[in-house]
Amino acid sequence: MRQNHYLSPTLRDVPSDAEVSSHQLMLRAGLIRQTASGVYSFLPLGMRALKKVENIVREEMDAAGAQELLMPAVQPAELWQESGRWDAYGPELMRFFDRHKREFALGPTHEEVITTLVRDDVKSYKRLPMTLYQIQTKFRDERRPRFGVLRSREFIMKDAYSFDTTQEGLDKSYESMFEAYTNIFKRCGLDFRAVVADSGAMGGKDTHEFMVLSSIGEDTIAYSDTSSYAANIEIAPVISKYENSDEKESSLEKFDTPQLKTIDELQSSLNIGKNKLIKAVLFIVDEKPVLALVRGDHEVNDVKIKHFYNAQVVELASTEETIKYMNCEPGFIGPINDSQEVEIVADKAVQYIVNGVCGANEKDKHFKNVNPLRDFSVKEYMDVRFIQEGDASPDGKGTIKFAEGIEVGHVFKLGTRYSEAMGAVFLDENGKTKPMIMGCYGIGVTRVLAATIEQHHDEKGIVWPTSVAPFDLHLIAINMKNEEQKQLSEDLYNQLKQSGFDVLFDDRAERPGVKFTDSDLIGLPIRVTVGKKAADGIVEVKNRKTDEVLEVSTNELISVLHELNDRLA
Repeated sequence: MRQNHYLSPTLRDVPSDAEVSSHQLMLRAGLIRQTASGVYSFLPLGMRALKKVENIVREEMDAAGAQELLMPAVQPAELWQESGRWDAYGPELMRFFDRHKREFALGPTHEEVITTLVRDDVKSYKRLPMTLYQIQTKFRDERRPRFGVLRSREFIMKDAYSFDTTQEGLDKSYESMFEAYTNIFKRCGLDFRAVVADSGAMGGKDTHEFMVLSSIGEDTIAYSDTSSYAANIEIAPVISKYENSDEKESSLEKFDTPQLKTIDELQSSLNIGKNKLIKAVLFIVDEKPVLALVRGDHEVNDVKIKHFYNAQVVELASTEETIKYMNCEPGFIGPINDSQEVEIVADKAVQYIVNGVCGANEKDKHFKNVNPLRDFSVKEYMDVRFIQEGDASPDGKGTIKFAEGIEVGHVFKLGTRYSEAMGAVFLDENGKTKPMIMGCYGIGVTRVLAATIEQHHDEKGIVWPTSVAPFDLHLIAINMKNEEQKQLSEDLYNQLKQSGFDVLFDDRAERPGVKFTDSDLIGLPIRVTVGKKAADGIVEVKNRKTDEVLEVSTNELISVLHELNDRLA
């Protein structure tokens, strides 16, 4: 491809609204342009890289026996109502009416559509198992789009769905997809971890996220320092043991704490450890108030509350709701309360607190010498906090450390969550009707591209892995007005293409510094420069990753490039 007429507009300055490296570089290298908040156009360079990722995904999915199809982005509301997700999915679902006042949604995912397709056309166990997938645009109305295509409102996703007759069959399909995902992310050159995760609005229980390790990741991975255990911090269980204290219980006492609303303020003012403080957080769980208690040095995990109650929606109570149920504004609420409406759950660590401090449900007041087993009742003591660094690993091996990660893939065992709700059944070998057992497997294709750039860049620009680079190499003619350089460049361009290389040919009438800066910014794996030694048949070959530069005779160029390409693969 000749660069002179190629739409690859590079930028010298870092865009002010681009916070992370991948977003900055995708804009500066001319891969994308923003059309609206969270909505991007992919320019030719970006599109070529995106297609490289898609091809890797497609090859591995096909190798795993999955069948490709394409479903509509526009989905009727009735399907979502049938599955029970129309109201539960939340404001991220983009909804609209057509001219006949029929309600639709732009698909953020396709469980409902695929379930109806298979339900209507697959009736016998003889047709199963079956795994179907698509690569398609998805839509989610993100509250705060950020980080470019890492969190956008429109994005490319690969979603696959498996249908089995038995749990053992689902386990096998899940394992097959897990292996395919591992192959995909390795081929994309990513440093990643598969971690135990929460299924969220998708439903199902067994699930793993594939996380690309990155300091800008929005998810925290809890992993063992001595074993292979890894989980999203939202789902990692706490197995820490707590010891009874020898301290004698003192009498409960209410005292003044003017303007002391936070744990840090209480700790500083009272000069006590956070482990003596009881933090109370009010949630609305499927429209019912639940007060969750943890120690002051711990944080409440709302995902664990959601799982405990098997709830659809768990939200922090508003100030108005807090006043309604606790008769007090946030900052002074606590478990010593006569209200029968509010149910209390507490972390296991709370019951070991002796002579602690908690809110008194009265402005500027707290209780001291609080002893949980004596002073208030709890529905259940359970694991309701986030795991912390230094806690024992849930697998009993080593201690927990944290790393940040970008989620690029997610695999779920859905079970019969959708097939039962939507009547996707089959006749078994005995003629009995049974629900299909489903799995769901997603990859954020545009996220993979951005995550790759996050892990593969330097101060000059992108450093593409060969597997997803838009072109194999960058051919640069230093001076297209020099007849020898121009002729050699044209000859090499044709020879390289005939030898199977995908070439971006910089034939622009620009200064050498501009061409080299753009080349480093775009970051193709290999650069071939035709310059002053063109008359002698000598060119420069540069390895973008290592900055190694070789002078190579044009007679040996093709073999040198093949050897270098093999080393970089």
